[in-house]
Amino acid sequence: MIFRQLFEPLSRTYTYLLGDEATGQAILIDPVIASMDRDLEEVRRLGLKLAYTLDTHIHADHITAALEMKKAAGSKIAAPAHDRLPCTDVGVEEGKPFRLGGITLQPLHTPGHTDGHFSYLLNDRVFTGDALLIEGCGRTDFQNGDADALYKSVREKLFVLPGETLVYPGHDYKERFVSSIAQEKARNPRLGGDKTLEEFRNIMANLNLPYPTFIDHAVPGNRQCGVCPSHLPENLEKYCRQMTQSPQG
Repeated sequence: MIFRQLFEPLSRTYTYLLGDEATGQAILIDPVIASMDRDLEEVRRLGLKLAYTLDTHIHADHITAALEMKKAAGSKIAAPAHDRLPCTDVGVEEGKPFRLGGITLQPLHTPGHTDGHFSYLLNDRVFTGDALLIEGCGRTDFQNGDADALYKSVREKLFVLPGETLVYPGHDYKERFVSSIAQEKARNPRLGGDKTLEEFRNIMANLNLPYPTFIDHAVPGNRQCGVCPSHLPENLEKYCRQMTQSPQG
């Protein structure tokens, strides 16, 4: 399997490229519209053809590139079936493996950050989206977020995986790339060790985070699989560059 971890610096989002060498096809997990040209160029550079984009959830901090990639590359859009998005080609469900050639992802419903959030297990690695970050987790105060649900998702779906399972998160804000289940169980300050549900509730209730900058545009745009609003304030345009404006590299 071909594997690349790609980074979008504005929203601090990781996109993951999975390529099946036998079929020459690829999947992009959580692609960002601002990095669309770069990601498609990487797919082409590796001699692959993009078959699917696959999102972990409806994002609040960036616009997914799913729809524009479908237009540009002919890829299909896969996303959690829970969200019932009419623009998707494939609805992902827990218990139904997502396959592309020799790549088999096991979808895990991990609600809490959003109610429709999914993580994807691939052999010795798991793509955790915003459910489990490196020494952190996604917030639970919007999009039907629920601290109790996130605690259960992480402790009962992710922390039960083998300790050596590599954790590839949806974001990182400290220039870290990968963790492991064992490390997060031991060191995650919100969810690791013997942290109780009540302690986790208190932590999440007292984060005092600002209202997300782009959420009012990103969520409706992502419910359409990646539609940029026609009129954005100038200070927000950087979050939603169309493919002809996105940076190369």
